[in-house]
Amino acid sequence: MEKRILQLIGAALAAFFTAATPYAQEQTVDTKIRLHGWAELDAYPELKEAADMSTGQFDFPISRIRAITPFLMEGMIYGWEFTYTPYDKLRGVKEFFEVSPIQKLSAKDNPITYESPWIQENLFHCWAEYKRTSDQAWQYKQWQSLYTQKIRGRGYGKVQHGFDGITEAAQDALKNAVREHYRHLEKNKPKEISGKVIINREPKIGITEGRYAIELDFFVETDRIIKYSSF
Repeated sequence: MEKRILQLIGAALAAFFTAATPYAQEQTVDTKIRLHGWAELDAYPELKEAADMSTGQFDFPISRIRAITPFLMEGMIYGWEFTYTPYDKLRGVKEFFEVSPIQKLSAKDNPITYESPWIQENLFHCWAEYKRTSDQAWQYKQWQSLYTQKIRGRGYGKVQHGFDGITEAAQDALKNAVREHYRHLEKNKPKEISGKVIINREPKIGITEGRYAIELDFFVETDRIIKYSSF
C-alpha cells in the first residue's frame, strides 16, 4: 500500500500538482465513508520518528495517516463506549472520563483504500475510503432511529504527542460533548454516566496554537445513569 501511494505521489508531483484542494463536501456515511486525511511532512522534533534517518521521504506522513484513519473510522463504523463521572466539588469527586472502542476493525472487514494524494502547505493530503459491510450498514441504520440523540464536541491534544495527540483531542471532544449533553438532562449531578456513541459526520481536524483541534458529531445512546443515594 505504501509503495502504491508513493507511486501516486510521484506521478502527481511530476505533473506539478497545482490543482485546487478537493472541495470538502457533505458525504453520505450510510454505506461508504470518505475522509480527508492529512499529516505533517516532517515529524515534530520531540518525536522519536524525527530522529530516524533511515525512513523515506513520505514514510512519516503515510504512517501517521494509516494510524489516524482506522482510529477515526472505528468510531464511525462501530462507535465508542464511555464512562463519565462529573466533577463534584461538594462531594470531593474528581472528574473522570474513560473511552474504549466497541469493536476494532479486523482483516474480515473491507480494507481502507487511500487515493488522490497531494502536497500543500507542508502537509501530505489524501482521501481515504471505506465501504461498510451489509452488517455494518444495518447497524448504522439502527443508530439513525428517531430515538437517537445527537451531540457535538470540540477537543484538543498536544502536537508533540504525535498520534496520541489526536486520540487525546478526540477523547476530549467526546468528553465535552457528553458533559454538555447530560448537564441539560440531569438537574443534579449523577455519580456516573455510561453509554455509547458513534461518529455521524466527517471529523474536522486542524492545528491551532501548537495543539490538534478536532470537532466531532455523534449519535449517543445512554446505557445507565447512577445517582447518588444520599449527599
